[in-house]
Amino acid sequence: MTVLINGGKLTVEELVRVARFHEKVELAPEALERIKVCRAMLEKKIVAHEIMYGVNTGIGEFSETVLNDDQIKDFQKYLIYNHSAGIGEPAKEEFVRGAILARINVHAHGNSGCRPEITQTFVELLNKGVTPYACQKGSVGACGDLAPMSQIALTLLGEGKAYYKGELLDAKVAYERAGIPVPGLHARDGLAAINGSNVLTAMSALLIYDVERWLKQAEIATAMSLVALKANLKPYLPDIHIARGFAGSVRSAAAILKLVEGCDLLTGKVKVKVQDAYSMRSTPQVIGAAHDAVKWAKSQVEIELSGVCDNPVFFPDKNLALSGANFQGSPVALPMEIVGQAVTMVSVLSERRMNRLNNPALSVGLPPFLATNPGLFSGLMLSQYTADTLIVEQRILCTPAATQSIPAAADQEDFVSMGMNTAIKNWQIYENACGILGIEFMAASQALDIRKFENNGLGVEAAKKVIREHVDFLEIDRPLYPDHTEMQKLVRSNKILEAVEKVTGVLG
Repeated sequence: MTVLINGGKLTVEELVRVARFHEKVELAPEALERIKVCRAMLEKKIVAHEIMYGVNTGIGEFSETVLNDDQIKDFQKYLIYNHSAGIGEPAKEEFVRGAILARINVHAHGNSGCRPEITQTFVELLNKGVTPYACQKGSVGACGDLAPMSQIALTLLGEGKAYYKGELLDAKVAYERAGIPVPGLHARDGLAAINGSNVLTAMSALLIYDVERWLKQAEIATAMSLVALKANLKPYLPDIHIARGFAGSVRSAAAILKLVEGCDLLTGKVKVKVQDAYSMRSTPQVIGAAHDAVKWAKSQVEIELSGVCDNPVFFPDKNLALSGANFQGSPVALPMEIVGQAVTMVSVLSERRMNRLNNPALSVGLPPFLATNPGLFSGLMLSQYTADTLIVEQRILCTPAATQSIPAAADQEDFVSMGMNTAIKNWQIYENACGILGIEFMAASQALDIRKFENNGLGVEAAKKVIREHVDFLEIDRPLYPDHTEMQKLVRSNKILEAVEKVTGVLG
């Protein structure tokens, strides 16, 4: 399939299809026409010597410096040079590809003023598999993600580096091999290529896609642990959740009931307590709150993906150029802070259930630490240590970046979103979350194999089957780091979710 870019709504799923799965992109003819009309207006204003920020003035503190006709074109080159000021490791290719796609959709509105060649080159980069090299760190998430976006824009000059067919090359060489002409930068082109929070938004879109699936897997792990702990499943009946009214809670409870359908706990073959601990009976309320938070964050991210995040913004129908702050990353950064906190909250709940599986005082008859020979063997005792350290790191990372503004550019840019820090730390939180959930999956599978119930529920059995293809039952103590790492990869792969939904239908 091809993703058509027309300046309209760009969804998280569409971005993932292009950024991660390399689907082709097509710029709609009407979008190309809008870009041409806007450029024509801009060029008339340049000839008329109308003062326009970043076109015939400097930027930031130098915005009052007016450039002469000879300086206008060279300024764009020096702008990109100066702003290519990141540091450290490169951003993942899917992050860069997502940012380029988002930038194409900004241009497609016809409010950016760049030449059509700039937008069309971005389309070719995606379609021909050329991905500019950009350091991940360096953006403060206002005036756009200037540092990484400038490294992307460097390639428009035939400079910098780019990946092509798995090889990191000089950008000029990558362009030549892919058959992409180097467009160069004329008036306005450089700033139009970089002045939006597109990297942090792309990173956030990809994260939301993965977190939605991670939350479903958290429900699967919950179902497995509930069965293993002989939980009372009445708190999952819909009446309770409908009475309160939170959509996420209703959804989560229904998903967990679907996973345990037919299990011995529901048929009355296994005796259960009147009331369980919070970590067992309040899961729908907790994961449901996370679902609701992610849904809101997704809506905000999609507004940003679909809107005009640029400066200045040109309105050809009014012959108008307005300088503002549509590059500001806060509308994405703030909801994404909540996503990181939501994932951490659900991770804490996962570890608490894992603790109950390990603790003989709480596990309703399971052996201490799920060991087959307690004392000689320590079972999954140290697996909890690993989950705990990952959670502490998550909690540290939950310190909001959105409140950490540091003024820059001689106080011209005296409030910035720090949204790139939010995006980076959220990916670390997610990686830890996959490890924590993987450990609960291990413990729940171990406990279910020890219990030997006649029926664990269709969804639970499907999940356990996949897990046992990757991690064996712990009969005799062995080094567990390979198992932990394998389970982290398994959660990240979504194979458990895919296997379960084949037998239960879509969860949520």
